Amino acid sequence: MRKYLFFALLLYSFNAAADETCLKCHDNGKSIEQAHSHSIHKDMDCTDCHTEAVLEEGEHPEKMAAVACGDCHDDAVETYTEHGRGKVGDADVPKCKDCHGTHGILPHTDPESKVHPKNMTVTCGKCHQNSKLIKKHNLWFSDAVETYLKSVHGHATKDGKKPEAAACNDCHSAGNSAHRILSPGDSASSINHFNIPDTCGKCHKKEAKAYWKGIHGKLTARGETDTPICTDCHGEHGILSPDDNRSPVNAARLAEATCSPCHESARLNEKFNIPTGRLRSFVDTYHGLKSKAGDLTVANCASCHGYHDILPQSDPESSIHPSNLKKTCSKCHNNIHEAMAQTTVHGAPGEGRTPIANLVKNIYFALIFAVIGSMIVYIVIDLRKLLADHFNAKHQVVRMSRWAVLQHSLLMLSFTVLCVTGFALRFSGSWWEDILFGWEGGAPMRGLIHRGSAMVFVFTVIVHVGYLFTAEGRSFMKGMLPRWMDVTQALQMVKYNVTGKGEHPRFGRFSYVEKAEYWALVWGTAIMSMTGFFLMLDNVAASMFPKGLLDVLLIIHYYEAWLALLAIVVWHLYSAVFRPSAYPMNPAWITGKMPLKMYKEEHPADEETIKSTTEK
Repeated sequence: MRKYLFFALLLYSFNAAADETCLKCHDNGKSIEQAHSHSIHKDMDCTDCHTEAVLEEGEHPEKMAAVACGDCHDDAVETYTEHGRGKVGDADVPKCKDCHGTHGILPHTDPESKVHPKNMTVTCGKCHQNSKLIKKHNLWFSDAVETYLKSVHGHATKDGKKPEAAACNDCHSAGNSAHRILSPGDSASSINHFNIPDTCGKCHKKEAKAYWKGIHGKLTARGETDTPICTDCHGEHGILSPDDNRSPVNAARLAEATCSPCHESARLNEKFNIPTGRLRSFVDTYHGLKSKAGDLTVANCASCHGYHDILPQSDPESSIHPSNLKKTCSKCHNNIHEAMAQTTVHGAPGEGRTPIANLVKNIYFALIFAVIGSMIVYIVIDLRKLLADHFNAKHQVVRMSRWAVLQHSLLMLSFTVLCVTGFALRFSGSWWEDILFGWEGGAPMRGLIHRGSAMVFVFTVIVHVGYLFTAEGRSFMKGMLPRWMDVTQALQMVKYNVTGKGEHPRFGRFSYVEKAEYWALVWGTAIMSMTGFFLMLDNVAASMFPKGLLDVLLIIHYYEAWLALLAIVVWHLYSAVFRPSAYPMNPAWITGKMPLKMYKEEHPADEETIKSTTEK
């Protein structure tokens, strides 16, 4: 016994001396010694890892061989044959020290360890946040670390208070081995489509069991790749709490963000024989409308169908099986009657209705058609008479020449088409855009129509500029020039309308209202033409100007379009159509003339025109 103890002491003293010899050169700052003294290898000596050192002579080869961790950790080396799509031996594939460190290796349970859950994002991020490696190896997720840190798992692990929360290796380790990280295409990979439910199930056992029991899990187990798995509904790296309104499984977003991408797919509906139109019919119900409005308490898809253990209606265990509907509805509607529970919640229009209900519906359709139709006929007859009185008035004032009417018509039509085609691009996918340009080839045609209308608009502006040099145009411009009197009349009008005191301003040929419209049109035309020109030739503009300028031009073009459209709808249509003295419209934009009575009321100060018209 004494002999063995002697040899042990001799070996210890030799190793201690060896370590001191190494540290003479390799640890002037004591950092290696300090790191090693706290590491999991603190009882090992330098030469246990650096086996080529010949310490009896106080030297070692100039170029030492890499430390062979496998001499001790043969099980890890045997398992670690590849990392994702990279094979061991590839210079970019992480080596032991890249993940675990060198002299200061700590157990994964130590909060200071590089492979502790709270530090995994830093360790993995060295490669997975390296743009060169991401590009070189065509990695799918370039922002996996940033996204993970914002997730429920990232928040749980970042402060180290919940080390049991999922970190990188918990999801990417095949066979519960952190050294076996395989590509998703590998059937043994923990993130292979068919293995993800079990991977998530390592922590979420109850949910995984329910998933495999449900129709989605049964189809996945059958080998279907089109079926949803955990990540399809919850996300991958950026999984958020269902309480977060950004989460795809948040109550307010569940129907449209999570369930509809599959259940509104024509291909999947045909493949799995699923009824179509479920989302639209749900949105049209009370539950759907309240959910769309942001109500988190109203029933959503999961409230009735379940979350993970979703089963078809034909399954006796399904929450929507006829025998279980009362129980399902009772979760929200206490004491609901059996007959009420059997009422169709959503489905194709008319589905599940009784014959008498369909009869009543048809009667109402006929009633609506007859009543509203007769109202429309009456309005058309009444409007026709009012317009006839305007158009056929005995005394008419020539407000616009035929040449001016043509300019106004071209301007009006091209502006309208520009608004429709321009906003159709911005609101692509809306119901009205789908009607106008949803057909095959509609999108390119929309662009051609928009540019063609812009050319017509600019052509009309050029014609108008030429028109201003004619005698009629010079007279028009003279009347349109702003004067100080316009300001005083505007203030006088505000005072008259607000207080009822004073006199109504007596406008001449053009009031401040019409002048404001005209000069706003001049301003808007200049802005829209300039920005539209550069946006149409965006490739040329991009080579001439910084991208930031094109972004600014796009914003100006879009919001100037809104300004112009709203000005026409709010200001011009009120003045020319909806103002009581003009209703149902000022006919000058069609015939160039307007009734003398209307003109006297709107432009009483233009005595010369009124007198000449009356004498005629």
